[in-house]
Amino acid sequence: MAAPKVMRVFINNIDSFSSGHIAECLSERAAVAPDQEDLPEPAVLQVVGTASEDAPRALEVYIVGEMIRSVKTRPNREELLFKLMQCDVVIYNISEEAEQVEEAMWAVTALHGLIGSFSAPKMFILISTVMTWASSKPVDPDDPTLPFTDEIFWSRKAHLNFVRHIGLERRVAKMGKTNREMFSTYVVASGLQYGMGEHLFHYFFKRAWLGQEPEVSVFGDCDNVLPTIHIRDLASIIQHVIHHRPRPYYLLAVDGSNNSMEEIIKAVASTLGPGKIQKRPVEEALLVQDLSAADIDFLLVNLRMEAVFIRKLFSIRWHCEFGLVENVDLVVEEYRQSRGLLPIRICVLGPPAAGKSTVSKELCQHYKLHYITLRDTVFEAIAQLEDAVNNLNPETDDSTMKDLLNSLKDSTENSKDVSENQLKVLKDKLMSNPCRNQGFVLDGFPNTYEQAKELFGAEEDDETSHNASFKRIVPEVVFTLDASDNLLVDRVMNLPESVVQEHKYHQENFKRRLTAYRKINADEETVLTFFTEMDIPSWHLEITSSSEADNRLLIHKILQTVGPPRSYSPSRREIEEEERKKGEETMKKEALEKAEKDKKEAEEEEARRRAARLENWSRCLEVARRHKEEPLKAEALSYLKKEVMPTLVQALSECCRLQPPDPVDFVAEYLVKNNPTDKPA
Repeated sequence: MAAPKVMRVFINNIDSFSSGHIAECLSERAAVAPDQEDLPEPAVLQVVGTASEDAPRALEVYIVGEMIRSVKTRPNREELLFKLMQCDVVIYNISEEAEQVEEAMWAVTALHGLIGSFSAPKMFILISTVMTWASSKPVDPDDPTLPFTDEIFWSRKAHLNFVRHIGLERRVAKMGKTNREMFSTYVVASGLQYGMGEHLFHYFFKRAWLGQEPEVSVFGDCDNVLPTIHIRDLASIIQHVIHHRPRPYYLLAVDGSNNSMEEIIKAVASTLGPGKIQKRPVEEALLVQDLSAADIDFLLVNLRMEAVFIRKLFSIRWHCEFGLVENVDLVVEEYRQSRGLLPIRICVLGPPAAGKSTVSKELCQHYKLHYITLRDTVFEAIAQLEDAVNNLNPETDDSTMKDLLNSLKDSTENSKDVSENQLKVLKDKLMSNPCRNQGFVLDGFPNTYEQAKELFGAEEDDETSHNASFKRIVPEVVFTLDASDNLLVDRVMNLPESVVQEHKYHQENFKRRLTAYRKINADEETVLTFFTEMDIPSWHLEITSSSEADNRLLIHKILQTVGPPRSYSPSRREIEEEERKKGEETMKKEALEKAEKDKKEAEEEEARRRAARLENWSRCLEVARRHKEEPLKAEALSYLKKEVMPTLVQALSECCRLQPPDPVDFVAEYLVKNNPTDKPA
């Protein structure tokens, strides 16, 4: 069997959304081309291309399926022309990057000038945009529903900001008329592209997925018709052009939808978000950082179009033949998968006071999940039903809503068991768009095998699609926290009174609940039995103390088990804002540290000054004391010499002469009797 023909295909800016997905789809489809009867010469497509200047270095060589794609980051014109001459097909995509118009003009002109040097026929495909039709006059002014077709492409008139595009289209068409056998050229005017994570419509998908507003904002009247095409269908059309080399050189690439802007965003909002949209003035779109001026031009276009040539000439296996609205579930799933926006569903179980709520809330904060408890969900449902009943028209008799409200109130106030209606509102909560988008942490429920089966088990007669919807709420992982009864009792005794009141952890009530939990989990069929039957991994985590360090270690272990977040990474603006805040905090901290250091140094300096002043003061006092004492000492010494010493000498002489029995008494008595101060003046 002969080896398949290898065709080398060039595409510009291969790291961009549009060109990247087209290159990937071309490589993938090359492997299945033999199965497509309308492709007479299936070939392996080796895709090469250029990348933008800020492309990551990892793009230089990478693999798609079995095809190696070489990428050159911004070569000079001489190098680029050399590479283009080695390719069988040259594709320039200007549908999303107007900056590439000049280079595409140069490329087609340079290749045309070298036709005489071609060793084999070459093809040049320009992927342009329907914006070159945006200012065209209606086909029939009396019938605005008549679509534009590629059969009347010569009458198209470009949007003011896309005049250069239509000039390039005409140049490409002209270059292909010289020697079509050796150098055939095609213009494929692409509709607004969607799919594979979104590009133009990403702002609306993201707002709906985040669910931070009750309504998704749109701009303008939104009754304009948007000509669209899925990126995979655009790639399929390009592949058919490569293999078929059709006679018409201008082709419209749009699906068969003709949906309005309002229909598209409503479908996205209903599938991903709150289901409602809010129309805002067009001017407000200019304030949205995620929408460029070109994006706004695209979103405001109003064109009904029909791709006549591709439907006549090709038997395309459409991915989304009838547009985004018709295939919104498929497109939304692609969006989730392409951007890694997969929900994380966790169930945290355990005895009372094991710390389930603390762990659950930390997981919600880390992964940006929704915190769900049966109690909160039921109270939320009661509040919503009360509002709905109070706002009912007096003439409306909605007994079903009132019965559900009364049932929930009664089961909450009077029943210790979980009612069927309580399970229903919990199931509805878990199946809501926010929980399906980001995921949830279900705290402390279910408690029994029967509750788990009722909540997460699909009925036997459910259809496959219904079973799939139930799988969306089944937890991916279950964590069971446990501790000894003594540790749990000790933990409750040390809780603040407000927490005890909130969780009803009064002594008798807590012991009763703990005993009931141990009894339920001693049965043959427990809630963990159900999860084991469902092949859901379950982790048992033993708590041995209430210390902060052990709690952090427990959280860290759970985070390692669950893995990294699957939500949106912070945007560049959010990262810059976070860095700014961190910078401000660092500067503030450094300023406080410097102020504290300066204060400490000032205090130490003041202490040294006080010590020096005290020492100086003490020295001065000592000098003053000495100055005061010296005259007294001199006077005392003079008194001793003149008055005391002569009398004392006489007393000692008499004592020696008489030699009394007690010399000391004798001298003392002598001094008293002969005290010179007692002598008459």
